[in-house]
Amino acid sequence: MQNDELPQEIFLAVQRVFEQQSIPVPVDALNSLFPNEASLAHTAAVQARLAENQREIQKEIDALHEQLKKNQDPDRMQLIQEMISELLGQMSQIREKATESEAVVRSITKDIQVLDLAKKNLILSMTTLKRLQMLVNALSQLEELVSEKKYREISQTLSARPSFAVKQLSSTFSSYRSIPRVMQAWKHMQELQNTLRSLIDKDFDAFYLQDKSIKPTVIEDACLAVDVLGSDFRLQLIERYVALELKEYRRIFRTSDEAGQLDNISRRFSWFRRLLQTHELEQGRVFPSDWKVSWHLLAKFTEITRDDITTLLSTAGKSLTVKTLLDNLQIVAEFESSMAKKWATPYQDMLSATVSPNSRLPKPLTHAFDPHMSVFVDAQDKALSDMLVPHRKSKSIKSTPRASLETFNTEEDGDNSSPIVVLPSSTELFYFYGQSLEQCARLSRGSPLFDLCNVHKKWLRIYAEDVLTASLKQRLAPPPGPRKSVDSTRFDIAEVKQASMVINTADYCQTTASELEEKIRSNINEEFKEQVSFQQEQDLSISAAIVAQLRELESACEPAFTTMSRSVWSNLNSVSGPSAYIAELVRTIEQFAEALKPTVEQKKYLRNFFDKASSLIVAKFTNSLVKSRPLKEVGAEQLLIDLQLVKAYLAKMPGESLVTPGYNRSLSKSTGRLESLLKVIVTPVDPPEGFILNYTLLIGDASFSNFQKILDLKGTPKSEQNHLLDSFVAITSTKDELQGTSFLSSLDMDPPNIASLGGTLASPAVLSATESIFSGLVSPPISGPPTGSTDGVYRTEQRREVFSDFKRFVSFGLRRDSSQVPSFSNS
Repeated sequence: MQNDELPQEIFLAVQRVFEQQSIPVPVDALNSLFPNEASLAHTAAVQARLAENQREIQKEIDALHEQLKKNQDPDRMQLIQEMISELLGQMSQIREKATESEAVVRSITKDIQVLDLAKKNLILSMTTLKRLQMLVNALSQLEELVSEKKYREISQTLSARPSFAVKQLSSTFSSYRSIPRVMQAWKHMQELQNTLRSLIDKDFDAFYLQDKSIKPTVIEDACLAVDVLGSDFRLQLIERYVALELKEYRRIFRTSDEAGQLDNISRRFSWFRRLLQTHELEQGRVFPSDWKVSWHLLAKFTEITRDDITTLLSTAGKSLTVKTLLDNLQIVAEFESSMAKKWATPYQDMLSATVSPNSRLPKPLTHAFDPHMSVFVDAQDKALSDMLVPHRKSKSIKSTPRASLETFNTEEDGDNSSPIVVLPSSTELFYFYGQSLEQCARLSRGSPLFDLCNVHKKWLRIYAEDVLTASLKQRLAPPPGPRKSVDSTRFDIAEVKQASMVINTADYCQTTASELEEKIRSNINEEFKEQVSFQQEQDLSISAAIVAQLRELESACEPAFTTMSRSVWSNLNSVSGPSAYIAELVRTIEQFAEALKPTVEQKKYLRNFFDKASSLIVAKFTNSLVKSRPLKEVGAEQLLIDLQLVKAYLAKMPGESLVTPGYNRSLSKSTGRLESLLKVIVTPVDPPEGFILNYTLLIGDASFSNFQKILDLKGTPKSEQNHLLDSFVAITSTKDELQGTSFLSSLDMDPPNIASLGGTLASPAVLSATESIFSGLVSPPISGPPTGSTDGVYRTEQRREVFSDFKRFVSFGLRRDSSQVPSFSNS
C-alpha cells in the first residue's frame, strides 16, 4: 500500500480547496509529498519542511532585490556613460592615425609604382619589337618561298605555328598601323598574299586545262595554301573549276536543241554521272575531301538543270500530259535518291553545304515540278470523279436508282456468302487515296501533296453527300402517299439494313480518314503539317442514317398510335388489363430492334439509336394521348397501365450490353412526367380541394393555363371548370413555394404529326447536326419544379405565371365579378 497513490476521495477534496482559492492543483507535487495513505500521518513534518523551503525562497528573493537596487544606482550609470564616451574618443584617434599612416605609405611607395609602370611599358615595348622583328623575318622567308612556289612551306609559314605564323603575328599589329614601320610590314604582307593568289590562280588554270607541266602534287600543296588564304579564295577556285567542267553540259543540253528536251532528260543525268566518275578518278583526287568539290559540281548541275526544266515545263503549257510530267519527275526523283545514297547524305543537305551562310538555300530538281503538279492533282480529281460516277445519285433524273446500295442488296440476296458490312465503294475510294498519296509523296512533299490532300477532302465530302446521304433522302422525305408494308412487320427490312450499311460505311470512313490524315502529316513538309485536317469530313451521314431508321420505326408504330389516338377513353367503365394496341406496339418495336442489332457494327451507334428511339416512342405516346382526349378517370387509369408496359419494354429494348445508366435516367425522366400527368387526371375532382392539392403535389406549379390543360385532358365540363379554376387560383395564391411553370407549360394541346419533320431532315445542313434533328424527340423532363429549359415535347418557361395570357385573366375577372353581383345587389 506504500507505493499506491492517494485515494480518489482525498484527491478530490484537495482539488476542491485549490479550486476555491483559484490555485492550480499541483498533482505531481502532492503525489511526491504523500505517496501513500501511511504518509498522511507525517503531515506535521511535511508542513515544517514546506515552511523551511518558503523561508529559503524568501531570503533568495530579498537578496535579488538588494542586488537590483545596487545596479540601479544613478552614480554607477553615470560612470558607465563616461567610460563609453572615453572609448569613442580613443576610436576616433585610432582612425586619424590610420589615415596618416596610409598617406605616409603612399608617399613612400609612389616611386616604386612609377617604376612598376615603367617596367610594364618596357616589357610591352620589347615584346612588340621582338614580334615586329619576327614578322619582318617571316615576311622575308615568305617572299623567298613565294618566289620559289613552295606552297606547302608557304602554308606552314602563314599559319602552321601560331607563335611564328605571319597571319597571327600581323594580327597583333592591327592597333599600330599608324606607325610607318608597321604599316610598311603590313603592306608588304598584303603584296605577298596577292602575289601568292596570282601564282595559285595561274597554276590552277593550267591544271584545269590539263597542262602537263603542272603536276598534281603541286596542286595538292597549293590547296593547303588556299585554305590559309581564306574561304572566299577557295570558293572562287572551286566555282571556276565547276564552271569549266559544266561548260560542255551547257552547250550540249540547251533547251532549244533536241538533246535538252523533256523526253531526253535521262541523258542529262547519264552525262553528269560520267562527268562525276571522271572527276573522282582524275582531277578531283587533288582536292582535299573537306572542299566537297563533288557536291559543288552537283549543286551547279542542279541549278542549271532546274532552270532548264522550269523553262521546258513552262513552254509545254497545256500540252503537258500527266504521263510526261510523272515520267520525268520519277526520273528526277530517282537521280536525287541515287546521289543521296552515294554520299549517305540527304540531297538538300548537300546543296546547302555548298553555299555561304548568308545565301539563300538552293532548291532541289523536283522543286521545278511543283508549280506544274496541278496537272497531276487535276488528273486525280478527274479519276475520282469517274470512279464515283456509278455510285453517285443522278441529279438530272429524279427516278435514278441508288446504284451502289441497291446493287449490294441484290448481291446479298442472291448469294449465300457472308453479308458485306460496308459499301465496296468506300474501300475502293480509300485504296485509291492510298495509292495516289504514296505516288505523290514519293515525288513531292510540298504544296502538290497539300493540294492532293484538299482533293481527297473534297471527294470524301462528295461521297458522303452524293452516295451515303443521297441514298437516305427518299426515306427522310415525307412519303407522297400511304406507306406499303413489305411484310407483316410493318417496316421495310431492306431500308433498315441500307441505313445500317450507311452507318457502318461512315464509321469506316471516319476511322480511315483519321489514319489518312496522320499518314499525310508524316509525309508532308513542316510548313503544311498544321493545315492538314479531315475533322470536318469525318462526320459522315451517320446522323442521317439514324434518322432514316427512326423514320422506319415511326412508320411501323404508326398504326398502333393511330388506334390509340382514336380510342374513346371516356366510354370505359372499368380497367381489365392492357389495351389491344399495346401488344401490337411492343411486338413491332421488338421486331424492329432485333432486326436492327445485327446490322450495326459499332455499339455506340446502336446506343445512340435506342436513346432516340425511346424518346420518339414516348413523344408519340404523349401526342396520341393528347389527341385522344377526353380521357376521364378510367381512361387515364387504362393509359397508366399501357404506359407501364411500354416503359417496361423500353427499359430492356437495347439489351444488357447496351443499356446505360444515362439511358435509364432518360427513360425514367420522360415516363415519370407522363405518369404524373395521368395520375392527376385519375384523381376525382370532388372534392375540389383534394384534386387541386394532388395537382400541386404531382405537377408542382401554380400555372392557371397548365391547370386548364389538365381539365381539358380530363374532359371536365365547362360548367364545372369555372368553379375549379376559381378554387385553384384561391388555393395556389397562398402557396409561395409553387413554381410558375412546369413541364405542362410547353405541352401542345394540338400536337403536330412528328412524321412531318421528315421534310426538314432531308437538308444536308440539318443532317450534319444530330442534336438538332432529334430536338423534337427528346423525352420530357422529370416531374417537379423545373430548373431550366428542356428540349422535346415539353419546354419549360423561366418565370412564374398564374395566368398564362391576358384573355384568360380577363375571363377569370369577369367570372369573379358576375359571381359577386347578386350579393352586392342584395346588400
